[in-house]
Amino acid sequence: MKKRLSVAGVALLTVLAAVFAFGQPAHAAAGFSVANGRLYDANGTEFVMRGVNHAHTWYPQQTSSFANIKALGANTVRVVLASGDRWTKNSAADVANVISLCKANRLICVLEVHDTTGYGEDGAATTLNRAVDYWLSIASTLAGQEKYVIVNIGNEPYGNQGYGSWATDTANAVKRLRSGGIAHTIMVDAPNWGQDWSFTMRDNAGTVFNADPAKNTVFDIHMYGVFDTAAEITDYLGRFRSAGLPIVVGEFGFNHSDGNPDEDTIMAYSQANGIGYLGWSWSGNGGGVEYLDMATAFDPNRLTSWGQRIFNGANGIRATAREASVYSGTTPTTPPTSPSPTTPPTTTPPPSGGCTASYTIVNSWQGGFQGEIKVTAGSAAVNGWSTTWTFTGGQTISQSWSTTLSNSGSTYTGRNVDYNGRLGAGASTTFGFIASWNGTNAIPAVSCTAS
Repeated sequence: MKKRLSVAGVALLTVLAAVFAFGQPAHAAAGFSVANGRLYDANGTEFVMRGVNHAHTWYPQQTSSFANIKALGANTVRVVLASGDRWTKNSAADVANVISLCKANRLICVLEVHDTTGYGEDGAATTLNRAVDYWLSIASTLAGQEKYVIVNIGNEPYGNQGYGSWATDTANAVKRLRSGGIAHTIMVDAPNWGQDWSFTMRDNAGTVFNADPAKNTVFDIHMYGVFDTAAEITDYLGRFRSAGLPIVVGEFGFNHSDGNPDEDTIMAYSQANGIGYLGWSWSGNGGGVEYLDMATAFDPNRLTSWGQRIFNGANGIRATAREASVYSGTTPTTPPTSPSPTTPPTTTPPPSGGCTASYTIVNSWQGGFQGEIKVTAGSAAVNGWSTTWTFTGGQTISQSWSTTLSNSGSTYTGRNVDYNGRLGAGASTTFGFIASWNGTNAIPAVSCTAS
């Protein structure tokens, strides 16, 4: 995963020439934004990432990992994708499914292209420019997801050679994404296998930030053996804080072949200073760094010592993560892209004193889809509700949220949970699910019974 770094000879830290001051942009309801070195969600609420990396592109069948990571307290997952330049390309449909899984589990998705890792030193790696080509090729899939998705252009885009062009290449990549219609918060990785021992990202971050017409870029440092003392960690992160530039620890571990990172300081300093962190990685590591698995064989009931440390230890995920406010009190659904959901919801006016339900396909991909059912009270308040429908196209639900779901064959029943059973007259709530289908994904009629 990472290579041993040649850091001997790196001596005195270079002092930043000036402190950069950036005013707060108007919060766009469309998605995340950056102001004064902080990240804000679409509601204007500060958001601090607390989560892990998941190697989806190498383990695409491990879709249950999203729910398992969420259940352990995370609010963010950084998802490994591939542009097709080194590893098998993740299709637009697959990315749509990943986003749906994030939203179903009330996670913020940081999507990253891994094919750029170590460019200039690793001959198999590709350029940031090629990563931008990939993002633009799936732009229609990303559109409308700005509240839930952050675009991390390319993982560790340079090794220890040829990284002098990092600032120019990164600035150009950001500008290409903006001109191509990508309105999301953009995350950019450091060179030197992500660890920036040359301080190239640190000393050029202001220039890259200002190159973004939206002023909506976050910087990503990876902390392994280079960051083995508290002084190195606090100095590096502190300089970004002082400069008013947003910084995230996008990868770190408790040990590594290039040295022993000080994970206690990484987590404590990040918590004290409102800095996000994302540990590497959930499961499936190879190449001699299997010890970085947090869960053995993707099993959340078999956490390793590293998994226990990052999820349950001091300043860990469970104790410090706060769910993004865009999910608070709501069921995550996919904002409609153009066109709106292909099949209009089927509904009838709520009967007096009862309830009705409507069924909508929010998002669809080959063999799968995300569905949503909206429950609306009639002219009188209800204290609880249940809905029933029967699939006719071989659909099978694999995940659901904001409901207690049961089924008998193709007939499903969704009942309220504690927080969404009471509805005032005319009020509505929603619940959702992820399902597979074959044949025809027909819209079923849904009945609603109030209690």
